[in-house]
Amino acid sequence: MKKSIQNSAHYIWGDNCSGWHLVKTNDLSVIQESMPTNTEEKTHYHESSQQFFYILKGKATFITSEETTFVNEGEGLHITPKTVHQIKNDSSEPLHFLVISQPTSKDDRLEEPFY
Repeated sequence: MKKSIQNSAHYIWGDNCSGWHLVKTNDLSVIQESMPTNTEEKTHYHESSQQFFYILKGKATFITSEETTFVNEGEGLHITPKTVHQIKNDSSEPLHFLVISQPTSKDDRLEEPFY
């Protein structure tokens, strides 16, 4: 079946950010997300899931336990399991991206504080 944000389950997360489940299985998750300007996700990590973030429109700031990385439209970033990370939209434009998780990150997320 063809999938788009028009025919996929929608949810709100964080500070008025949106997500659409394009693929939702135990082995694979593909979500299209959007973040308004000056929003950020909570710092967290995944015990088992690896993720790939691909920027469709805008510019993302990723903060990991190792570095801060700026990812532009048409670029992506691979996050391995157990890597502490956060995505931010510090720009003056909305941010649109895909997040692909394998296996699904459902019930695999630990947020700060990590104790």
